[in-house]
Amino acid sequence: MDLKKLKSIHFTGIKGVGMTALALCAKDLNIKVTGSDTDEVFPTDKVLKQRKIIWKTSFSDTNLPKNCDLVIYTGAHGGSTNPEVIAAQARNIPALNYGKALALFAQGKKAIATAGVGGKSTTSAMLAAILDSAGLNPSFAVGVGNITNLNTPARFSKKSDIFVMETDEYVADPHTDKTPKFHYLSPHIAIITNIEHDHPDVYPTLQSIYQSFKTFVDKLSDNGSLIINFDNPHNKQFIKSLNHKVITYGFSAQVDWQITKTHTADKKQFFSLTQNKTPWPDFILHAPGKYNVLNATAAIIAAHQLGLSPEKIVQGVKAYTGTKRRFEFIAKAKGIELYDDYAHHPIEIKALLSAAKDWLPGKRLITIFQSHTYSRTKTLLDEFAQSFNQAHQVVINDIFSSAREKDTLGITGDTLAQAIKKYNSQTFFCPGKKETIKWLKENLVKGDAVFTIGAGNNWLWHKDILAAIRGK
Repeated sequence: MDLKKLKSIHFTGIKGVGMTALALCAKDLNIKVTGSDTDEVFPTDKVLKQRKIIWKTSFSDTNLPKNCDLVIYTGAHGGSTNPEVIAAQARNIPALNYGKALALFAQGKKAIATAGVGGKSTTSAMLAAILDSAGLNPSFAVGVGNITNLNTPARFSKKSDIFVMETDEYVADPHTDKTPKFHYLSPHIAIITNIEHDHPDVYPTLQSIYQSFKTFVDKLSDNGSLIINFDNPHNKQFIKSLNHKVITYGFSAQVDWQITKTHTADKKQFFSLTQNKTPWPDFILHAPGKYNVLNATAAIIAAHQLGLSPEKIVQGVKAYTGTKRRFEFIAKAKGIELYDDYAHHPIEIKALLSAAKDWLPGKRLITIFQSHTYSRTKTLLDEFAQSFNQAHQVVINDIFSSAREKDTLGITGDTLAQAIKKYNSQTFFCPGKKETIKWLKENLVKGDAVFTIGAGNNWLWHKDILAAIRGK
Protein backbone atom coordinates (compact mmCIF):
# COMPACT_ATOMS: atom_id res chain seq x y z
CA MET A 1 0.00 0.00 0.00
CA ASP A 2 1.30 3.44 -0.98
CA LEU A 3 0.47 5.88 1.79
CA LYS A 4 0.93 8.92 -0.45
CA LYS A 5 -1.78 7.72 -2.84
CA LEU A 6 -4.46 7.56 -0.15
CA LYS A 7 -7.06 10.31 -0.15
CA SER A 8 -9.22 9.38 2.85
CA ILE A 9 -8.49 7.52 6.12
CA HIS A 10 -10.98 6.76 8.87
CA PHE A 11 -9.62 6.22 12.41
CA THR A 12 -11.69 4.01 14.71
CA GLY A 13 -10.72 5.08 18.23
CA ILE A 14 -9.10 8.29 16.98
CA LYS A 15 -8.62 9.89 20.44
CA GLY A 16 -6.08 7.33 21.68
CA VAL A 17 -2.68 9.02 21.86
CA GLY A 18 -1.09 6.74 19.24
CA MET A 19 -4.07 7.00 16.91
CA THR A 20 -4.15 10.80 17.20
CA ALA A 21 -0.46 10.91 16.27
CA LEU A 22 -1.13 8.96 13.06
CA ALA A 23 -4.21 11.08 12.28
CA LEU A 24 -2.06 14.22 12.51
CA CYS A 25 0.54 12.63 10.23
CA ALA A 26 -2.20 11.80 7.71
CA LYS A 27 -3.43 15.40 7.91
CA ASP A 28 0.09 16.60 7.08
CA LEU A 29 -0.08 14.46 3.93
CA ASN A 30 -3.30 16.27 2.96
CA ILE A 31 -5.27 13.08 3.45
CA LYS A 32 -8.89 13.56 4.51
CA VAL A 33 -9.17 12.37 8.11
CA THR A 34 -12.37 11.17 9.78
CA GLY A 35 -12.77 9.28 13.03
CA SER A 36 -14.88 7.97 15.85
CA ASP A 37 -14.49 7.38 19.58
CA THR A 38 -16.32 7.37 22.91
CA ASP A 39 -17.60 10.54 24.56
CA GLU A 40 -14.87 10.27 27.23
CA VAL A 41 -12.52 13.28 27.45
CA PHE A 42 -8.98 12.46 26.25
CA PRO A 43 -5.71 14.43 26.49
CA THR A 44 -5.81 14.56 22.66
CA ASP A 45 -9.14 16.37 22.32
CA LYS A 46 -7.48 19.78 22.21
CA VAL A 47 -4.95 19.05 19.46
CA LEU A 48 -7.57 17.28 17.30
CA LYS A 49 -9.82 20.32 17.53
CA GLN A 50 -6.89 22.64 16.77
CA ARG A 51 -6.24 20.69 13.58
CA LYS A 52 -9.96 20.77 12.69
CA ILE A 53 -10.29 16.99 12.85
CA ILE A 54 -13.90 16.07 13.57
CA TRP A 55 -14.90 12.74 15.09
CA LYS A 56 -18.19 10.93 15.61
CA THR A 57 -19.16 9.85 19.12
CA SER A 58 -19.89 6.09 19.35
CA PHE A 59 -19.07 3.37 16.85
CA SER A 60 -21.31 2.53 13.91
CA ASP A 61 -20.98 1.29 10.35
CA THR A 62 -22.66 4.56 9.32
CA ASN A 63 -19.59 6.50 10.53
CA LEU A 64 -17.52 5.35 7.55
CA PRO A 65 -17.42 8.03 4.85
CA LYS A 66 -18.72 7.16 1.41
CA ASN A 67 -15.28 7.42 -0.15
CA CYS A 68 -12.74 5.80 2.17
CA ASP A 69 -9.39 4.30 1.18
CA LEU A 70 -8.31 2.88 4.54
CA VAL A 71 -9.60 2.24 8.06
CA ILE A 72 -7.09 2.29 10.93
CA TYR A 73 -8.28 0.86 14.22
CA THR A 74 -6.99 0.45 17.74
CA GLY A 75 -6.87 -2.78 19.72
CA ALA A 76 -9.41 -1.24 22.10
CA HIS A 77 -13.15 -0.88 21.42
CA GLY A 78 -13.40 -4.43 20.08
CA GLY A 79 -10.44 -4.16 17.73
CA SER A 80 -11.20 -6.00 14.50
CA THR A 81 -14.67 -6.90 15.82
CA ASN A 82 -15.67 -3.20 15.97
CA PRO A 83 -18.70 -2.58 13.69
CA GLU A 84 -16.74 -0.01 11.67
CA VAL A 85 -13.97 -2.50 10.89
CA ILE A 86 -16.52 -5.16 9.95
CA ALA A 87 -18.27 -2.64 7.68
CA ALA A 88 -14.96 -1.73 6.04
CA GLN A 89 -14.23 -5.38 5.30
CA ALA A 90 -17.73 -5.82 3.84
CA ARG A 91 -17.03 -2.88 1.50
CA ASN A 92 -13.56 -4.22 0.61
CA ILE A 93 -11.90 -1.25 2.29
CA PRO A 94 -8.47 -2.20 3.71
CA ALA A 95 -8.37 -2.14 7.53
CA LEU A 96 -5.13 -2.01 9.54
CA ASN A 97 -4.61 -2.16 13.27
CA TYR A 98 -2.43 0.55 14.84
CA GLY A 99 0.74 -1.59 14.84
CA LYS A 100 0.51 -2.26 11.11
CA ALA A 101 -0.49 1.35 10.39
CA LEU A 102 2.54 2.77 12.23
CA ALA A 103 4.76 0.55 10.09
CA LEU A 104 2.96 1.84 6.98
CA PHE A 105 3.66 5.48 7.90
CA ALA A 106 7.31 4.60 8.55
CA GLN A 107 7.82 2.99 5.12
CA GLY A 108 10.74 4.47 3.22
CA LYS A 109 12.05 6.38 6.24
CA LYS A 110 14.75 5.79 8.85
CA ALA A 111 12.69 4.76 11.86
CA ILE A 112 14.04 5.54 15.32
CA ALA A 113 11.79 3.50 17.62
CA THR A 114 11.78 3.74 21.41
CA ALA A 115 10.30 1.00 23.60
CA GLY A 116 10.36 0.09 27.29
CA VAL A 117 8.49 0.65 30.53
CA GLY A 118 8.88 4.31 31.44
CA GLY A 119 10.52 6.93 29.28
CA LYS A 120 9.56 5.91 25.75
CA SER A 121 7.27 8.90 25.14
CA THR A 122 9.67 11.39 26.71
CA THR A 123 12.76 9.99 24.96
CA SER A 124 10.97 10.14 21.59
CA ALA A 125 9.74 13.67 22.29
CA MET A 126 13.23 14.80 23.33
CA LEU A 127 14.77 13.35 20.17
CA ALA A 128 12.12 15.01 18.00
CA ALA A 129 12.84 18.33 19.76
CA ILE A 130 16.61 17.97 19.27
CA LEU A 131 16.27 17.15 15.55
CA ASP A 132 13.74 19.92 15.02
CA SER A 133 15.96 22.46 16.80
CA ALA A 134 18.77 21.49 14.41
CA GLY A 135 16.56 22.23 11.41
CA LEU A 136 16.13 18.60 10.27
CA ASN A 137 12.32 18.82 10.29
CA PRO A 138 11.81 15.14 11.25
CA SER A 139 8.61 13.15 11.10
CA PHE A 140 7.54 11.96 14.54
CA ALA A 141 4.65 10.19 16.25
CA VAL A 142 4.66 10.33 20.04
CA GLY A 143 1.88 9.04 22.29
CA VAL A 144 1.26 12.18 24.33
CA GLY A 145 -1.35 14.91 24.23
CA ASN A 146 1.27 17.46 23.19
CA ILE A 147 5.01 18.16 23.03
CA THR A 148 5.16 21.66 24.45
CA ASN A 149 7.95 23.27 22.45
CA LEU A 150 6.83 21.64 19.17
CA ASN A 151 3.13 22.36 19.86
CA THR A 152 2.10 18.98 18.45
CA PRO A 153 2.60 15.32 19.36
CA ALA A 154 3.15 14.30 15.73
CA ARG A 155 4.20 15.46 12.29
CA PHE A 156 4.79 13.91 8.89
CA SER A 157 7.52 15.60 6.89
CA LYS A 158 8.01 14.87 3.20
CA LYS A 159 11.40 16.64 3.33
CA SER A 160 13.06 14.39 5.91
CA ASP A 161 13.86 10.68 5.80
CA ILE A 162 13.83 10.45 9.64
CA PHE A 163 10.79 9.17 11.54
CA VAL A 164 10.95 9.26 15.36
CA MET A 165 8.36 7.14 17.13
CA GLU A 166 7.50 5.43 20.35
CA THR A 167 6.34 1.84 20.23
CA ASP A 168 5.57 -0.92 22.70
CA GLU A 169 5.29 -4.64 23.30
CA TYR A 170 1.53 -4.90 23.78
CA VAL A 171 -0.38 -6.98 21.22
CA ALA A 172 -1.76 -5.25 18.13
CA ASP A 173 -5.29 -6.56 18.61
CA PRO A 174 -6.20 -8.72 21.63
CA HIS A 175 -9.07 -10.19 19.61
CA THR A 176 -7.44 -11.37 16.38
CA ASP A 177 -3.78 -10.30 16.20
CA LYS A 178 -1.53 -11.25 19.11
CA THR A 179 1.54 -9.83 17.36
CA PRO A 180 3.32 -7.33 19.64
CA LYS A 181 2.98 -3.93 17.99
CA PHE A 182 6.72 -3.27 17.77
CA HIS A 183 7.29 -6.49 15.80
CA TYR A 184 5.80 -4.79 12.73
CA LEU A 185 8.66 -2.27 12.63
CA SER A 186 12.14 -2.57 11.09
CA PRO A 187 13.91 0.34 12.79
CA HIS A 188 17.21 1.91 11.83
CA ILE A 189 17.81 2.70 15.52
CA ALA A 190 16.06 1.02 18.45
CA ILE A 191 16.11 2.54 21.94
CA ILE A 192 15.15 0.49 25.02
CA THR A 193 14.62 2.42 28.24
CA ASN A 194 13.62 -0.24 30.77
CA ILE A 195 12.57 -3.86 30.42
CA GLU A 196 10.15 -4.67 33.23
CA HIS A 197 7.35 -7.13 33.83
CA ASP A 198 4.29 -5.33 32.51
CA HIS A 199 1.08 -6.33 30.69
CA PRO A 200 0.72 -9.57 32.67
CA ASP A 201 -2.46 -10.32 30.72
CA VAL A 202 -0.18 -11.00 27.74
CA TYR A 203 3.22 -11.82 29.28
CA PRO A 204 3.05 -14.33 32.13
CA THR A 205 6.78 -14.08 32.90
CA LEU A 206 9.71 -11.73 32.53
CA GLN A 207 11.30 -14.33 30.25
CA SER A 208 8.42 -14.01 27.79
CA ILE A 209 9.01 -10.25 27.71
CA TYR A 210 12.73 -10.78 27.02
CA GLN A 211 11.82 -12.93 24.04
CA SER A 212 9.44 -10.32 22.68
CA PHE A 213 12.05 -7.56 22.99
CA LYS A 214 14.64 -9.81 21.32
CA THR A 215 12.34 -10.22 18.31
CA PHE A 216 11.99 -6.43 18.19
CA VAL A 217 15.78 -5.97 18.19
CA ASP A 218 16.19 -8.71 15.58
CA LYS A 219 14.06 -6.54 13.25
CA LEU A 220 16.76 -3.83 13.16
CA SER A 221 17.99 -2.92 9.68
CA ASP A 222 21.33 -4.46 8.62
CA ASN A 223 23.39 -1.44 9.73
CA GLY A 224 21.07 -0.58 12.60
CA SER A 225 22.02 -0.15 16.25
CA LEU A 226 20.46 -0.63 19.67
CA ILE A 227 20.75 2.09 22.31
CA ILE A 228 19.97 0.65 25.76
CA ASN A 229 19.90 1.82 29.40
CA PHE A 230 22.56 -0.27 31.17
CA ASP A 231 21.49 0.88 34.64
CA ASN A 232 18.37 -1.27 34.41
CA PRO A 233 19.23 -4.78 35.71
CA HIS A 234 16.82 -6.51 33.34
CA ASN A 235 18.41 -4.69 30.40
CA LYS A 236 21.84 -5.93 31.52
CA GLN A 237 20.57 -9.47 31.50
CA PHE A 238 18.80 -8.99 28.17
CA ILE A 239 21.79 -7.82 26.13
CA LYS A 240 23.67 -11.03 26.93
CA SER A 241 21.38 -12.76 24.42
CA LEU A 242 22.05 -10.30 21.56
CA ASN A 243 24.38 -10.38 18.57
CA HIS A 244 23.68 -6.80 17.48
CA LYS A 245 25.65 -3.59 17.78
CA VAL A 246 24.76 -2.33 21.26
CA ILE A 247 25.40 1.17 22.61
CA THR A 248 25.00 1.39 26.38
CA TYR A 249 24.28 4.43 28.53
CA GLY A 250 23.71 5.21 32.19
CA PHE A 251 25.37 6.32 35.42
CA SER A 252 27.44 3.12 35.57
CA ALA A 253 31.18 3.33 34.79
CA GLN A 254 30.82 0.30 32.50
CA VAL A 255 28.83 2.07 29.79
CA ASP A 256 29.73 3.62 26.42
CA TRP A 257 27.98 6.90 27.35
CA GLN A 258 28.30 7.74 31.03
CA ILE A 259 26.38 10.39 32.96
CA THR A 260 29.12 11.74 35.22
CA LYS A 261 27.52 14.68 37.06
CA THR A 262 24.02 16.03 37.71
CA HIS A 263 22.63 18.79 39.85
CA THR A 264 19.36 20.68 40.06
CA ALA A 265 18.94 24.43 40.50
CA ASP A 266 16.11 26.84 39.73
CA LYS A 267 13.97 24.06 38.20
CA LYS A 268 16.67 23.11 35.70
CA GLN A 269 18.94 20.07 35.60
CA PHE A 270 22.60 20.41 34.69
CA PHE A 271 24.39 17.24 33.66
CA SER A 272 27.62 16.04 32.08
CA LEU A 273 28.36 13.12 29.75
CA THR A 274 31.38 11.25 28.51
CA GLN A 275 31.42 9.19 25.32
CA ASN A 276 33.90 6.35 25.78
CA LYS A 277 35.57 8.47 28.52
CA THR A 278 35.76 11.56 26.28
CA PRO A 279 33.87 14.52 27.82
CA TRP A 280 31.02 16.24 25.98
CA PRO A 281 29.85 19.83 26.54
CA ASP A 282 27.58 20.25 29.57
CA PHE A 283 23.79 20.07 29.17
CA ILE A 284 20.84 22.01 30.57
CA LEU A 285 17.54 20.13 30.75
CA HIS A 286 14.15 21.67 31.60
CA ALA A 287 12.77 18.45 33.08
CA PRO A 288 13.18 16.87 36.54
CA GLY A 289 14.62 13.61 37.73
CA LYS A 290 17.51 11.29 37.01
CA TYR A 291 15.17 9.26 34.83
CA ASN A 292 14.82 12.26 32.52
CA VAL A 293 18.62 12.63 32.37
CA LEU A 294 18.67 8.99 31.24
CA ASN A 295 15.94 9.70 28.68
CA ALA A 296 17.84 12.74 27.40
CA THR A 297 21.04 10.71 27.13
CA ALA A 298 19.32 8.11 24.93
CA ALA A 299 18.01 10.92 22.69
CA ILE A 300 21.48 12.52 22.59
CA ILE A 301 23.08 9.26 21.44
CA ALA A 302 20.45 8.75 18.73
CA ALA A 303 20.94 12.33 17.49
CA HIS A 304 24.70 11.74 17.43
CA GLN A 305 24.16 8.52 15.45
CA LEU A 306 22.17 10.57 12.95
CA GLY A 307 25.12 12.91 12.46
CA LEU A 308 24.29 15.97 14.58
CA SER A 309 27.14 17.97 16.10
CA PRO A 310 27.53 18.21 19.89
CA GLU A 311 26.73 21.94 19.76
CA LYS A 312 23.40 21.39 17.99
CA ILE A 313 22.48 18.55 20.33
CA VAL A 314 23.19 20.72 23.40
CA GLN A 315 20.91 23.42 21.94
CA GLY A 316 18.19 20.88 21.22
CA VAL A 317 18.21 19.43 24.74
CA LYS A 318 17.87 22.92 26.16
CA ALA A 319 14.96 23.65 23.80
CA TYR A 320 12.89 20.73 25.13
CA THR A 321 10.27 21.88 27.65
CA GLY A 322 8.22 18.76 28.36
CA THR A 323 5.05 16.99 27.26
CA LYS A 324 1.48 16.70 28.43
CA ARG A 325 0.97 14.30 31.38
CA ARG A 326 4.69 13.95 32.18
CA PHE A 327 5.45 15.90 35.41
CA GLU A 328 3.09 18.50 33.96
CA PHE A 329 2.55 21.63 36.04
CA ILE A 330 -1.19 22.37 36.05
CA ALA A 331 -1.67 25.41 38.29
CA LYS A 332 -0.93 27.03 41.64
CA ALA A 333 -3.55 28.28 44.07
CA LYS A 334 -3.23 29.52 47.65
CA GLY A 335 0.38 28.41 47.80
CA ILE A 336 -0.47 24.83 46.72
CA GLU A 337 0.91 23.48 43.42
CA LEU A 338 -0.89 20.89 41.27
CA TYR A 339 0.95 18.51 38.91
CA ASP A 340 -0.04 15.56 36.75
CA ASP A 341 1.85 12.48 35.58
CA TYR A 342 0.99 9.35 33.60
CA ALA A 343 3.18 7.06 35.78
CA HIS A 344 1.35 3.74 36.05
CA HIS A 345 4.09 1.17 36.76
CA PRO A 346 5.92 0.91 40.13
CA ILE A 347 9.30 1.89 38.67
CA GLU A 348 7.74 4.99 37.11
CA ILE A 349 6.10 6.01 40.38
CA LYS A 350 9.37 5.62 42.31
CA ALA A 351 11.23 7.67 39.70
CA LEU A 352 8.55 10.37 39.70
CA LEU A 353 8.56 10.80 43.48
CA SER A 354 12.35 10.85 43.62
CA ALA A 355 12.33 13.58 40.97
CA ALA A 356 9.61 15.53 42.79
CA LYS A 357 11.58 15.46 46.04
CA ASP A 358 14.60 16.90 44.24
CA TRP A 359 12.67 19.37 42.05
CA LEU A 360 10.38 20.66 44.82
CA PRO A 361 12.53 20.79 47.96
CA GLY A 362 10.77 21.46 51.22
CA LYS A 363 7.28 20.68 49.91
CA ARG A 364 4.97 17.96 51.18
CA LEU A 365 4.29 15.55 48.33
CA ILE A 366 0.63 14.53 48.16
CA THR A 367 -0.11 11.80 45.60
CA ILE A 368 -3.50 10.81 44.20
CA PHE A 369 -3.00 7.48 42.42
CA GLN A 370 -5.46 5.60 40.25
CA SER A 371 -4.08 2.20 39.27
CA HIS A 372 -4.78 1.00 35.72
CA THR A 373 -6.02 -2.59 35.09
CA TYR A 374 -6.76 -5.30 37.62
CA SER A 375 -4.18 -7.66 36.11
CA ARG A 376 -1.29 -5.19 36.47
CA THR A 377 -2.36 -4.21 40.00
CA LYS A 378 -2.60 -7.83 41.16
CA THR A 379 0.63 -9.04 39.53
CA LEU A 380 2.68 -6.08 40.75
CA LEU A 381 0.92 -5.53 44.09
CA ASP A 382 4.07 -5.96 46.20
CA GLU A 383 6.02 -3.56 43.95
CA PHE A 384 3.21 -0.98 44.02
CA ALA A 385 3.08 -1.29 47.82
CA GLN A 386 6.68 -0.11 48.11
CA SER A 387 6.55 2.62 45.44
CA PHE A 388 5.13 5.47 47.53
CA ASN A 389 7.68 5.66 50.34
CA GLN A 390 8.82 9.16 49.35
CA ALA A 391 5.29 10.61 49.38
CA HIS A 392 4.19 12.39 52.55
CA GLN A 393 0.56 11.38 52.04
CA VAL A 394 -0.95 8.92 49.57
CA VAL A 395 -4.53 8.88 48.30
CA ILE A 396 -5.56 5.74 46.40
CA ASN A 397 -8.59 5.72 44.10
CA ASP A 398 -10.60 2.80 42.77
CA ILE A 399 -8.83 0.83 40.03
CA PHE A 400 -9.43 2.14 36.51
CA SER A 401 -10.27 -0.99 34.56
CA SER A 402 -9.48 -1.62 30.91
CA ALA A 403 -12.20 -2.34 28.37
CA ARG A 404 -10.38 -5.61 27.67
CA GLU A 405 -10.78 -6.83 31.28
CA LYS A 406 -13.91 -8.66 32.42
CA ASP A 407 -12.59 -10.04 35.72
CA THR A 408 -11.60 -7.97 38.78
CA LEU A 409 -9.33 -10.85 39.91
CA GLY A 410 -10.42 -10.15 43.49
CA ILE A 411 -8.39 -6.94 43.62
CA THR A 412 -9.71 -3.47 44.55
CA GLY A 413 -8.38 0.00 45.17
CA ASP A 414 -8.79 -0.64 48.89
CA THR A 415 -6.64 -3.79 48.57
CA LEU A 416 -3.92 -1.65 47.03
CA ALA A 417 -4.29 1.06 49.70
CA GLN A 418 -3.91 -1.48 52.50
CA ALA A 419 -0.80 -2.93 50.83
CA ILE A 420 0.80 0.53 50.53
CA LYS A 421 -0.15 1.37 54.12
CA LYS A 422 2.25 -1.33 55.37
CA TYR A 423 5.12 0.82 54.04
CA ASN A 424 3.60 4.31 54.26
CA SER A 425 1.20 4.77 57.18
CA GLN A 426 -0.15 8.01 55.65
CA THR A 427 -2.17 6.15 53.00
CA PHE A 428 -5.90 6.72 52.51
CA PHE A 429 -8.48 5.05 50.28
CA CYS A 430 -10.77 7.52 48.49
CA PRO A 431 -12.72 5.57 45.84
CA GLY A 432 -13.72 8.44 43.53
CA LYS A 433 -13.62 12.17 42.89
CA LYS A 434 -16.13 13.14 45.61
CA GLU A 435 -14.21 11.37 48.38
CA THR A 436 -10.86 12.63 47.07
CA ILE A 437 -12.00 16.26 47.01
CA LYS A 438 -13.36 15.95 50.56
CA TRP A 439 -10.03 14.51 51.76
CA LEU A 440 -8.05 17.29 50.04
CA LYS A 441 -10.21 20.02 51.63
CA GLU A 442 -9.53 18.56 55.06
CA ASN A 443 -5.81 17.83 54.68
CA LEU A 444 -4.03 20.20 52.27
CA VAL A 445 -1.93 23.04 53.65
CA LYS A 446 -0.01 25.90 52.07
CA GLY A 447 3.25 24.71 50.52
CA ASP A 448 1.94 21.28 49.44
CA ALA A 449 2.56 19.83 45.98
CA VAL A 450 -0.30 17.61 44.77
CA PHE A 451 0.19 15.00 42.03
CA THR A 452 -2.56 13.18 40.15
CA ILE A 453 -0.91 9.99 38.94
CA GLY A 454 -1.85 7.07 36.71
CA ALA A 455 -3.21 5.98 33.35
CA GLY A 456 -6.82 6.36 34.44
CA ASN A 457 -9.03 9.45 34.42
CA ASN A 458 -8.25 11.27 37.68
CA TRP A 459 -6.44 13.92 35.61
CA LEU A 460 -9.93 15.07 34.65
CA TRP A 461 -10.53 16.17 38.26
CA HIS A 462 -8.09 19.11 38.12
CA LYS A 463 -10.78 21.80 37.86
CA ASP A 464 -12.56 20.44 40.93
CA ILE A 465 -9.31 20.00 42.83
CA LEU A 466 -8.34 23.61 42.16
CA ALA A 467 -11.83 24.80 43.17
CA ALA A 468 -11.45 22.88 46.45
CA ILE A 469 -8.05 24.48 47.07
CA ARG A 470 -9.33 27.98 46.33
CA GLY A 471 -12.33 27.43 48.58
CA LYS A 472 -10.22 26.49 51.59
